[in-house]
Amino acid sequence: MPICCYLASSNSSKSIIMQYRILSLFAAFVLLCGMVIQSTEPQEILLWPKGAPGSEGKTVPQKTRISDQGDIVISSVHKPSITPYLPIADKATGVAVIVAPGGGHSELWISHEGYSPAKWLQAHGIAAFVLKYRLARDTNSTYTVDKEEVADIQRAIRLVRSRAKEWGIDTAKIGVMGFSAGGELAALAGMRYTPVDATATDPIDRLSDKPDFQGLIYPGNIHRFTVSAATPPAFIAGGYKDRKDISEGVAELYLKYKQAGVPAELHIYGNVGHGFGIRATNTGANTHWPEEFAVWLSDMGFYKM
Repeated sequence: MPICCYLASSNSSKSIIMQYRILSLFAAFVLLCGMVIQSTEPQEILLWPKGAPGSEGKTVPQKTRISDQGDIVISSVHKPSITPYLPIADKATGVAVIVAPGGGHSELWISHEGYSPAKWLQAHGIAAFVLKYRLARDTNSTYTVDKEEVADIQRAIRLVRSRAKEWGIDTAKIGVMGFSAGGELAALAGMRYTPVDATATDPIDRLSDKPDFQGLIYPGNIHRFTVSAATPPAFIAGGYKDRKDISEGVAELYLKYKQAGVPAELHIYGNVGHGFGIRATNTGANTHWPEEFAVWLSDMGFYKM
């Protein structure tokens, strides 16, 4: 009898040990999967690892909210960065785009005007970098569009050029794309690029900040834009139902490029307003603007379809 009891106890112990081992292996597997997923998610790269000029002493943490439409909206940006979305090697075309989300210079609608366009570009062989820039109209902001915001996109262009070889990018095929306020910023990058300073202390600042092309998607404050013969070519898109300064402004902007002799392409979608970006809920002709942008890049000689 005691022997039988011992055997039952032994079998029970073995069963418990086996279950424990299975659970341990499962937990390790889940942890490993989590680590793999985390490692494959794009990681932000600070534009200035030691702190952005003009942001000294600013310690207020970044704020994030979710809109009624499920969009990620960011504000209180004091550490500007880019998040890279790199295509797989056998699809890479050497083209790169810095993507600037909109948000009225007070916040960044970074999912449908940042991450989603970047993922589309990545899937089509174009390296994309979502720009998180400082905001001139955020609460109690000391930043300005013309100083810190422009400096952020210029630094992003230089940073991408500095790592072009590592990322498989052609340094003559680096452009900008912006939505709404981000479209204003992208346009300013194409109009206010600075001379190359070969003596700059920071090696990144010795590189050109001039974009090779622009994607201006319902850009804001169009009245500020000037176009010269040296301005990079532009793809311009907007909605007929947008407010007048944009729905009519994009047509006027196209004419500025035409008069300056700079190649430009204009799309005005007849049944859409402001802020369409890329959303799963989008319908109609405006859903095709990414493909039309890619065709335009191909026509301009930047991209092989």
